[in-house]
Amino acid sequence: MYMKVNAIIPARYESSRLAGKPLLKIKDKTIIEMVYERTCSSSLLDDVVVATDDRRIFDHVLSFGGKVVMTSSEHRSGTDRIAEVAKGLDADVIVNVQGDEPLITNKVINALIRPFRDDPELKMSTVMARIADKRELFNPNVVKVVCDRAGDAIYFSRSPIPFRKSPEMALEFEVKNEEMGHWFKHVGIYGYKRDFLLAFSQMDEGMLESIEGLEQLRALENGVRIHVEETNYSGIGIDTNEDYLQLKELLGDME
Repeated sequence: MYMKVNAIIPARYESSRLAGKPLLKIKDKTIIEMVYERTCSSSLLDDVVVATDDRRIFDHVLSFGGKVVMTSSEHRSGTDRIAEVAKGLDADVIVNVQGDEPLITNKVINALIRPFRDDPELKMSTVMARIADKRELFNPNVVKVVCDRAGDAIYFSRSPIPFRKSPEMALEFEVKNEEMGHWFKHVGIYGYKRDFLLAFSQMDEGMLESIEGLEQLRALENGVRIHVEETNYSGIGIDTNEDYLQLKELLGDME
């Protein structure tokens, strides 16, 4: 059975750590343009649109030939923003591609979509990657995930999970290089059945979500299964000026 899949890229100008980041340039393209073009390269998507509450971003997306929708400025999260757009879409699955992930690949997007074709009951999916750097394991800004044998999420946390039991019970336990394959980080791209996304955006924030500051825990607290696909994509989310400079250096755009 044919399944229509649309991607929505939430992008806002105001950011507490790096204002205007969607319009920052790397070489001759802005971050939002890079995200849009890379998202459009997925053969499993029927359409791609940017969702924003800022006229500068809106006009810029139009300038490079992209599709864009103006949304309310009252949304608390990117999920609420894409839900507003999804209400007006005739789609079976909605993919939420973060507007600050300019290295996103079509392989990652396709890996996110395929489980919906294999499992008609699936409501939500995301992806993870093996942690190769010990510093990421203990970095609270890098979200960790543990899954069951079926590949469904058990829990997401800013803490290093699974936690290694030791006599010292130190918060930063010793990890050998050859053991790093035991830990996975969550990559913040999501797939939702459209009807579930609309319901999810109306659910109350749960205790775990409030404590960890992780929206996906709302789904787990409500008994919703999240399938997690393993990929080799780590990416660089642009949250700070340091992230931006790191990406510029990586792509050879340093003066």
